[in-house]
Parts: sequence; structure tokens; C-alpha cells
Amino acid sequence: MKALITVVSVVLGAIGPLWWVLDLPLGVDTAVYRAGGWAVLHGQPLYDHLAALPDWAPELPFTYPPFAALLCTPLALLPAQWCWSLLAMAAAPALAVTVRAFTDDRRWWLVLGGFALYPVWQSVGLGQVNLVLMAMVTADVLVLRESRYRGLLIGVAAAIKLVPLIFIGHLLLTGRRAGALRALGAFAGATTLGFLALPRDSLRYWTSALVNDHFAQTGGWIGNQSWHGFVTRTVPEDWRSAVIAGGCAVAVVATALVVRRLHQGGDTRGALLATAGCALLVSPISWTHHWVWLVPLLVHRPVLRPLAAVFALPVVLTGNAYLFTAVLLLGMRAGGLLSPVRSLR
Repeated sequence: MKALITVVSVVLGAIGPLWWVLDLPLGVDTAVYRAGGWAVLHGQPLYDHLAALPDWAPELPFTYPPFAALLCTPLALLPAQWCWSLLAMAAAPALAVTVRAFTDDRRWWLVLGGFALYPVWQSVGLGQVNLVLMAMVTADVLVLRESRYRGLLIGVAAAIKLVPLIFIGHLLLTGRRAGALRALGAFAGATTLGFLALPRDSLRYWTSALVNDHFAQTGGWIGNQSWHGFVTRTVPEDWRSAVIAGGCAVAVVATALVVRRLHQGGDTRGALLATAGCALLVSPISWTHHWVWLVPLLVHRPVLRPLAAVFALPVVLTGNAYLFTAVLLLGMRAGGLLSPVRSLR
């Protein structure tokens, strides 16, 4: 397994320099990370036009908290294609950490097969950080079970991208109050560091840039597989806010009940997956490349693995399959609260 992961990482690491030599575009989102780091180093506004975007990259905004931009500053020293290689090289070990935490099966194809799923190969292709964040959350909940450092990884992940904040609630629901406090402390500390280093950008992010015009313009695109995106595409504008709020409230309450039941029944892996599914549902933006949590779901529930054939296809061919699958699984689990159903175990 280690040899396979090493080979995959080396191959991915070689692509970036080759693309740079050939002057080919690679890693749109990595280019945004790099441009954000460049803005920090050169004292430029982080949430305005990114001057360091390469010519081949679309005009995308930096949408992460200022702390994430601080972490991106080393990327400003390298070409965008090389930066892509750094993130791509982390993909295989990050996916391996997640898969090994969700199953005792050590067959190599469970990790390599994950790259066949659309969210994973799209995330790698864009140069996204999703696989690393998933590994951080997974390691915190399932690997660092009794560690005094438990919660720190979730806190840092939430400071990089806000969605992992929901996993602090997961720690509370599963009785890990000390871990939840450490996670909150890590999040607060990292966010404070962002304020100290970038006070103006921090003020703008937390007051206005958190919800920007880019989200308003693209939130209804089919690639946004959250409940918010689905409602935006299908419900008249006058009803949207109420339907979105109501659906999210139902999802949160149902997830809390499911997580408690699974945790009390000893299924800590399933409980974590339920929380991850809720995060994807209630987040205003859940692009298809955010749905990398499908890999541990299919690994943990072998009966669901035939769904891999669906999730290997681009979203334009599968429509709202991600959203509907999450709702269906959550509904089946919530229904199981009333009877000892074990159909997904």
C-alpha cells in the first residue's frame, strides 16, 4: 500500500513541472490559492481582484478565511503548476488516511479506486484542498481517539474552510466535550492570528466577503449539490428562503438524532459520515468536488458500492444524484430510530 501511494504521489508530482515547461494550464483553484498568498506577501487586498492570477485562469475570488491565505504564502514563490503538484502529491496519502480509518480492509484498490469517483478526480484536477481537510477531520475523530490533542485538527481545518465547524458539534453530540473545546480554541486561535496579520482583510471577510457576488451568481448552478443549490434551481424566488431554512433545520435535527444513535450503538464511523453528509446538505455551496466524503461512505458500507458507477460520471450526467443520495441515506437512518433496521450496516 505504501509503495502504491508513493508511486501515485510521484507521478502527480511530476505532472506540474511538465505542464509548466509546456506552458499549459493546470489547477485553477491552486492558482487562486497562490494568488491569495501573493496578495498577502505584497500587501494587496485579499478579497478584490487577484493580481497574481495567471493569464489562463478565470477571474475567481479568494473565498477562504484570512488564516488560509497565510498558509498559502509559500505557494507565491512557485509557478501555479508546481503549486498544483504539491497539493496533488498530498491527495493519495490523504485519501489513504481516510480509507484506512473507515475500514479494516487493506486492499489497495479501495484507495486507488477512490480516484475514479468524479468528486475526487475533479478535486485533484482543480488543485483543491478537500481531500486534506477530510483526512484532518477523519484523523481527529477516528484515529486520535484518546489523544490529548484531539480536536485541534478540526479547529485548524475550520479556520482554513468554515464548513468543518459542524464537526465541533459532532464532538459535542458524541460526548467529547474536551475535544470540542480544543477545537474551538484552535479555531479561535487561528482566526485571531488571521486578524493580527491581516486586520483589514479579516474585517472585510467576516463582515461582507463571506457571502459575495460570486456565490450569488453561481449558487444555482447544477454543480452546487447542496440543499440551497437545489432549491435555488427548482423553487420560485419568493419561497426559497423559507424552503431552504426549513430543509436545513430538518436535516440538522435528523442528523443529531442519527449521530447520537449510531455513536451509542458503537458505529463511530457511521456517525461521522452522517455529520459529513449534513455538512454537505446545509452548506450554501457544496460543489461536486466537495463530495469526496463519498469515498469513505462507499468503503464503510459495501452494500452501497454499486453507486460508484454513478459517482464516477460528471454531474452533468447525474443531475442531483449527490443531493438525493444524501437525503435518502439520512432519511433511512432517521427512520431506523423507530426500529432496529440494519439495512445500511
